[in-house]
Amino acid sequence: MSRWADQADVDHLLDQTQTWAVVGLSGDPSRTAYEIADLLQRRGKRIVPIHPAAAEGELVVLGEKAYPTLADVPFPIDVVDVFRRSEAAGQFADEAVAVGAKGVWFQLGVVDEAAYERTTAAGVRMVMDTCPAIEWRRRGD
Repeated sequence: MSRWADQADVDHLLDQTQTWAVVGLSGDPSRTAYEIADLLQRRGKRIVPIHPAAAEGELVVLGEKAYPTLADVPFPIDVVDVFRRSEAAGQFADEAVAVGAKGVWFQLGVVDEAAYERTTAAGVRMVMDTCPAIEWRRRGD
């Protein structure tokens, strides 16, 4: 397990949260973000697509209305799941803290140590460099 994936934080985010904003989620089923969002839904999570194309008009992904930014979501978000390159991911951790999210999850290969420090210093749980699918499988769920 990565040093960025404390088991208590992983378990809390997987087991104690409901609404997951998925940054970078589009309607393309060949993308990893789409596959993981679909898995989250099948596991009983509500997903909220976050994609800049949502600003151009109504965008629906996996039956859920998309929003262009986290700040545009009109209801509470539990976890912000980020599918962006490491160099672009930190701003979404900051936005997650700003909107009152309970957790931030950076996907496999996404690491931003400064964002991790800022987010956890703000009292928000954060997991980096792993994937919910991997963690559920590891736990035998």
